[in-house]
Amino acid sequence: MLVGYTRVSKADGSQTTDLQHDALIAAGVDPERVYEDRASGKKDDRPELTACLKGLRDGDTLVVWKLDRLGRDLRHLVNIVHDLTERGIGLKVLTGQGAAIDTTTASGKLVFGIFAALAEFERELISERTTAGLVAARARGRTGGRPFKMTPAKLRLAMASLGKPDTHVGDLCAELGVSRQTLYRHVSPAGELRDDGKKVLARR
Repeated sequence: MLVGYTRVSKADGSQTTDLQHDALIAAGVDPERVYEDRASGKKDDRPELTACLKGLRDGDTLVVWKLDRLGRDLRHLVNIVHDLTERGIGLKVLTGQGAAIDTTTASGKLVFGIFAALAEFERELISERTTAGLVAARARGRTGGRPFKMTPAKLRLAMASLGKPDTHVGDLCAELGVSRQTLYRHVSPAGELRDDGKKVLARR
């Protein structure tokens, strides 16, 4: 079964999906099986795309007008198509720079393999730059990375609160701004310090 997806970049009606829609219908997609989003491709929240991907079944083919209608960037596209491939679903691009992609054919799979390799190369470059930046920062006495959610002050409050019969763990997590998993990774339900908690107290 062919399933179509269309997207415009603006929700104010200044752009329409008429051209995309007509192209999908000409390619054999049932008009009743065309999903449409009116949001930027850079936004994670695209409900129709989510519904479309969930509704696809083994043997289906997702058809899009251009490749940029589907994903935010190359890595996002690769991840989407990898998921589709794992589920036995094909992807066909009708026009634009990705028109050679049709994962239901051998040549189309080859073209997408090149895209996947480029995305992997990009990931490796980003990882190398990040690592190099952290090394340079540490050499200057700075530490990089995401700030720790659990601080010594929060940890002490958690230790004092856990184990008391009137303590509601959900409320405590909300007050500390951490998840239940993070809380219990640092402190036991009885309020005893765990290894990760010891590391927090040892930080300066």
